[in-house]
Amino acid sequence: MLVLPASSAISKPKRDNLLRGVQTKCSKITSIDAVWIHLVKCKSNRYEEELADTNSSARKTLDRLLAYGEDIQLENTTAALSNQTGTVFVIPRPGSISPWSSKATDISVLCKLDQHIERLERGVAYVCTSLDGSLSEDEVMSFSHLIHDRMTQVVLLSLPSEDSLFSHHNLKPLRTVDLTQLSNSQSTAIEKLFAANKELGLALASDEITYLVDAYISGSQAMNRNPTDAELFMFAQVNSEHCRHKIFNASWTIDGESMDLSLFQMIRNTERLNSTGTISAYSDNAAVLEGNSAPYLSILHNGEASGSNFENVYTTRKEEMPILIKVETHNHPTAVSPFPGAATGSGGEIRDEGSVGRGSRPKAGLAGFTVSNLLIPGFEQPWEVDFGRPAHIASALDIMIEGPLGASAYNNEFGRPALTGYFRTFSERMSSSLDDKTKNEVRGYHKPIMIAGGYGNVRPQFAKKPGVRPGSKVVVLGGPGMLIGLGGGAASSQVSGASSADLDFASVQRDNAEMQRRCQQVIDACVALDNWNPIESVHDVGAGGLSNALPELVHDSGLGATFEIRDVLVADSSMSPMEIWCNESQERYVLAISADKIEAFETIAKRERCPYSIVGVATQEQELIVTDKLSKGDVIRLKMSTLFGKPPRMHRKDSRRLASFRHFDTSLVHYLPTTETITERLTVAINRVLRLPSVASKSFLITIGDRSITGLVARDQMVGPWQVPVADVAVTRTSYGFDVRTGEAMAMGERTPLALLDSAASARMAVAESLMNLAAADFHLPRVKLSANWMCAASKPGEGAALYEAVKAVGMDLCPALGIGIPVGKDSMSMSMKWKDREEEREVSAPLSLIVTAFSPVGDVGKTWTPQLRTDLKERTSLVLFDVGYERKRMGGSALTQVFNEMGSEAPDVDEPAILRAFLVGCEAVKARHPGLVLAYHDRSDGGLFTALVEMCFAGRIGVEVSLNGLQLSSGPIRILFNEELGAVMQVRDSQIQELVSVFESEGFPASLIHVIGRVNESPENQKIIINYGPGPLYVGDRAELQQIWTETSYKMQCIRDNATSAKEEFDLVKDDGHTGLSYDLTFPCEPSRSLLTRPKVAVLREQGVNGHMEMAWAFTAAGFDAIDVHMSDILSGRVTLEQFRGLAACGGFSYGDVLGAGKGWANSVLLNEIARKGFADFFSNPNTFSLGVCNGCQFLSHLKEIIPGAENWPKFGPNRSERFESRVAMVEIVDNEVTRSSVFLQGMVGSKLPVPVAHGEGRVAFSKEEDRHTAYARGLVALQFIDSQGLPTEIYPLNPNGSIGGITGVQTPDGRVFALMPHPERATMLESNSWYPPSFAETWKGTGPWFRIFQNARIWCS
Repeated sequence: MLVLPASSAISKPKRDNLLRGVQTKCSKITSIDAVWIHLVKCKSNRYEEELADTNSSARKTLDRLLAYGEDIQLENTTAALSNQTGTVFVIPRPGSISPWSSKATDISVLCKLDQHIERLERGVAYVCTSLDGSLSEDEVMSFSHLIHDRMTQVVLLSLPSEDSLFSHHNLKPLRTVDLTQLSNSQSTAIEKLFAANKELGLALASDEITYLVDAYISGSQAMNRNPTDAELFMFAQVNSEHCRHKIFNASWTIDGESMDLSLFQMIRNTERLNSTGTISAYSDNAAVLEGNSAPYLSILHNGEASGSNFENVYTTRKEEMPILIKVETHNHPTAVSPFPGAATGSGGEIRDEGSVGRGSRPKAGLAGFTVSNLLIPGFEQPWEVDFGRPAHIASALDIMIEGPLGASAYNNEFGRPALTGYFRTFSERMSSSLDDKTKNEVRGYHKPIMIAGGYGNVRPQFAKKPGVRPGSKVVVLGGPGMLIGLGGGAASSQVSGASSADLDFASVQRDNAEMQRRCQQVIDACVALDNWNPIESVHDVGAGGLSNALPELVHDSGLGATFEIRDVLVADSSMSPMEIWCNESQERYVLAISADKIEAFETIAKRERCPYSIVGVATQEQELIVTDKLSKGDVIRLKMSTLFGKPPRMHRKDSRRLASFRHFDTSLVHYLPTTETITERLTVAINRVLRLPSVASKSFLITIGDRSITGLVARDQMVGPWQVPVADVAVTRTSYGFDVRTGEAMAMGERTPLALLDSAASARMAVAESLMNLAAADFHLPRVKLSANWMCAASKPGEGAALYEAVKAVGMDLCPALGIGIPVGKDSMSMSMKWKDREEEREVSAPLSLIVTAFSPVGDVGKTWTPQLRTDLKERTSLVLFDVGYERKRMGGSALTQVFNEMGSEAPDVDEPAILRAFLVGCEAVKARHPGLVLAYHDRSDGGLFTALVEMCFAGRIGVEVSLNGLQLSSGPIRILFNEELGAVMQVRDSQIQELVSVFESEGFPASLIHVIGRVNESPENQKIIINYGPGPLYVGDRAELQQIWTETSYKMQCIRDNATSAKEEFDLVKDDGHTGLSYDLTFPCEPSRSLLTRPKVAVLREQGVNGHMEMAWAFTAAGFDAIDVHMSDILSGRVTLEQFRGLAACGGFSYGDVLGAGKGWANSVLLNEIARKGFADFFSNPNTFSLGVCNGCQFLSHLKEIIPGAENWPKFGPNRSERFESRVAMVEIVDNEVTRSSVFLQGMVGSKLPVPVAHGEGRVAFSKEEDRHTAYARGLVALQFIDSQGLPTEIYPLNPNGSIGGITGVQTPDGRVFALMPHPERATMLESNSWYPPSFAETWKGTGPWFRIFQNARIWCS
């Protein structure tokens, strides 16, 4: 085994942070450094000797591949590494293959090292310096949790042998549980199975154990044999609460009275009454709704589907575009290991969206989190209490640092925009009654909520599963299987802490989004074949692994199947049959493929380099048989009726628990007795509420997630020229086209603390909040559908009854009254955390929690309202409050009560569903009949009216003057400002107030509930926020100061997680009056594309992991090109050559998951392949061709500069200064120089200053030497640079999101034919795809975005 030290593994700020953390556990450590080490297993000793020779050609190739990252090692690191002094090694778990290894080894094979290298692996060497020069194993173990992931890595004081690292352990056998010897004693057999149940962590209920004993040995049709561990594990997963939803299907007795309906029956009641627009519900991996008609963009394959004559032309055809919707939870894994837990939560939900019918496509995503108190070090808030936690469970702070990164990273790498979400913290010690002064129970989210969801599209002919035919091949797509995520379905069905820490960790999966991208490409290609689609049915592999997915695939069609366990692809050959069958390794799908179309499927999968294995065949006989050709025996042989049979139906009993809470003092005197005036108390309240995470800025959660990928996003979270995260709704366009106005929308609602006061009110308010948010889009109420995600500590007395009341309130009352259905949802019934602190039993249980997501088709994406107050008008405007709460002002469960450690005594509620409905219909009517009437919109929710108002001011950088005098003065100002009853604020011209009132009145909304409450300041310089109450001002605040308070929580999180210097620069911009935000200063007008007779071919180039090809292809197609899909496998195999193309577009994404450097593995597959290198070199040298590289494509081209004429002075692109993936909209200038003026892409645009989407983790330019930078400017190679509000190149974050010197973000060759840039103009070719633009552009640009001009220019150049 070769051991090759490499570049630094962490940045200097992260190294400093790590040292501080290590010193809290081991104070004698004085320094720590981290260096990547590459571990190379060669195919023979001869090849190892050759690679050890630093002068050999093979070693030079290997060194080239492994030269990535930056070297910032400390002085003593190299010497310490050579003699292993104070060195701690963190390496992948022996016998496993990491995702990094799979991708890196793939690259080495493509780069002609396949004869030398069997496998590349990577670890980290931590070099520690201590006061006494020693480091014991116990000392290392004290801080090992800071340097490794116990799921996939081990910590060692010396490197292991090659055999122990790379050789798999001995094959583990199939096990059985001996019951046949106990056939005469059912009770003893039950005891034996109970013991196995605990040992294996199966979470079987007692009636299920009895059912299994009967099935195997004591029943009338017993099999009379011992169960295998694979059968038991499979049964436990298939029948877990997570998979079977036993509580929602249970019968109920509450307060001694039998209930007529199950929870699920009440939910289904909504669709029974209101199924308008529903295509399928409760029957597939996601619900399917009717969508809009639009051009479907896909790849047209010429020739027979099974042949090799693929021309792969992107084309559109108009058809219906049904919408699929799904929202999942991944709570337990996120509590145990936040990054992979949240990542695989998002990944699993994405697979659901891709597994509808006969294949579908995810489109837009969401993520939400609820945790206990953050307790940010040095920023602890007055209301926060530390209630402790189990040692193996992550803290709320750790969850919110790592969890969102995991969810975002997965969405980013897969290529799905993350467009909405929520974040709440809550943890309180409660009194169980008014007389109970002990506050004897803690309610909070030690077991967090991690929500992952979204929507997608499915072709209408493939929206439903028609059934699998006997004889069809059964395929596992993706993988490979690994020994991770074992028993996740069962583990997540238990109270956290009830199982062992080892079982908790074993249940967490690991993520590889690049592999899932490959799988999705295979599905997309199959679906594009129309009638030749080889997929009969598809399911994702989730809870229970193959043991759930494969039987379900055939059982849905009333069939059985025969499988061979050794045909399943695995990365660990030591795995037992049970482990292969039941592990929950991610990025896998199971498909039934028509037997006569298997060759077509295999051709597609091989082109995408997507692993697959044909593991079995569907059979008419309804029996599940899994064989093992190594042991020559059966792993499983069960009737489907046994596996999917019906153990006794669960019955639940509970009693209502009536808790009382004291009245909240809205004068605040009780809580602030030494604060004299109401204004001072109000100021304290404002300062606290604006820092509460549910109210405060969510920027740190948003900018890490790509929000522009696909180019179809019409409304993301960031609003206005200053990109403030206050949007109410997410909106996407149905498909590509300047004239495509239709789309889809989603919005969330949750009011979980209210459930402690009134569970039914909490549920109704969650539904209502989602609809109040959705109202910002051009929706249609009868077409709205909800996802309901229910969380509950169901075993806690009173919680089951509360759950029943909440479900009834929504399913039987509110949704029927509104005419809305709930076709999809999920439940998690073990929301409690138990542990021992010394000898004290502790428990933290979550409130009953309903998270609602509302979905709807959209009529016109351009009619979406935002909270940005407008100041570009030439007349005065007013703020109008719609009091949907019917003038009630209940304070219970509000942000204000939380920041004073209270609950209040009365919860807000939806008392008048008809009023809510009238408001929603009124919003529809305004958009339909008076589209320009409402200038800004924001709902009243967390933080009440005050928060709604100031967030609108933040978005518009303007002040307001508000009067409370028309809002029941007797209620008091604090109650008026901070109650969280339903409501909304709209900005409207003074001259049109009556018109607005009339529209709502005509739809049944009472004029008495519409109040003009203030004016928007006319001058943008006047940013004072004035609240008048009674005769004069009660409160005067400054927009900048308030916004910094509101932003501070996010800023503090960024300081911990990211580069603190960058975070401070962004925080300071909030107060910078010179920061004018986004603007458009264009030197070119909107010009329609010319009608041209010929369509030159452009190669839309992608590699595995690239995800930005669709928007790139459409942009070129719209400009008059034939866009051709070209995969690198086409070029490396010789199927396609570049000489047939006029243009080349290298797309954005994560080629090889950015392993070995962003774009570098992709580039080396060209440079180290003689045929590919010559093909690319010839293409770049041809003066009649052009090349465009965007983001990952830009990085790719930068590594090819040695074969691009004139690119020798180009920089390379390294990690962003913030050390984080950055999704921003940034101002850029098209640099005016001689090259740019004649550029293929930028001619006629020089000097323009305009916004552009940015989404990358490695975009910071790095020149090999300083003179290269000067030469690049002198030769006119700098084409694009980030600028500040004065139009000057900037390095200030996030105006410059990556920290590039001089703001450089786009380079070109001296002849202007090759253009490489990190931003994404292809995502902003349609006007509404720009996060913000002046309202006047809607008329002047007619749906076209300014960035479309570069594609038009390329087409004109070709003429």
